Amino acid sequence: MLVNGVEIPLIGNGPASMGYTPNPHIVTNKILHLSNRLYNRLLGNWRKEQEYIDTVAHSFQLGFSLLDYSASYGNGELIGKAIKKSGIDRRELFLTTRVSNLQQREGTIKESLLQQLEGFGTDYVDLFMFHWPVTDYYLDTWKEMVNLYNAGYCRAIGVANCHPHHIEQLVKATGFVPMVNQVEIHPLFTQKELINYCRSKNIVVEGYTAIARFDDRLMRLPLLYHIARKYNKTVVQVILRWHIQTGVIPIVRSMNKKRQLENISIFDFELSTEEMNAINGININSRLRYDPDNCDFSIL
Repeated sequence: MLVNGVEIPLIGNGPASMGYTPNPHIVTNKILHLSNRLYNRLLGNWRKEQEYIDTVAHSFQLGFSLLDYSASYGNGELIGKAIKKSGIDRRELFLTTRVSNLQQREGTIKESLLQQLEGFGTDYVDLFMFHWPVTDYYLDTWKEMVNLYNAGYCRAIGVANCHPHHIEQLVKATGFVPMVNQVEIHPLFTQKELINYCRSKNIVVEGYTAIARFDDRLMRLPLLYHIARKYNKTVVQVILRWHIQTGVIPIVRSMNKKRQLENISIFDFELSTEEMNAINGININSRLRYDPDNCDFSIL
């Protein structure tokens, strides 16, 4: 539950933009990648849209009520169609969207949110965030987000990719503490100090890149294999269960219906204290995405 009493689901699905694939083995296989591009061109945009809508709708029907989206991915129109197709009452869903870096630089924060609302087919989102603390812009972005929250356009506001010093600056500028901080977290990069800081501020933590992009240094560990075998689960399910028991909301990304079912089927077993400690011990502080203190926001 968020600090303002709004309930947030324990796991989220982030479909990203249409055509996105999170599997590095597909991306790095040039022949298959070229085949996919040719297939997509022949198949046509309409068919791809229908597949996207169908798969997102399926995730809602499975129980992925938390949707993680961003203005960077599009105007949300396909998400709106997926909501309708799912038959799920909008009030049963927890819709998240984020301000893109470009929109931060342009100062079109409200316009961005209104566009997302129109695309989703709703008059509010449950969580409004910014994507990155863009240097020279994120403080003004946050001020406008606070205004939009106070005006009732969103039930909660949060941030992504923020270190403690970013959050301290936000609070200093507005007196308003973010309710959520979404950051990269996985067993190779546990971010315990950041998680503890957020908890001290009553900030709920979401973790993206939750399974470390299938990094072999994680997925091939005998430790995880043996734990998975013990519970008759997959290594991915063990990692997601570790997130849950750590108190982090994992954001997963799959447009495969079988994988979606696997990702959400993690509430029928519990890791022991010893197993949790062992998985915590995997940490090697290996960041796979960008460090917000040392990156080019113009390419994100």
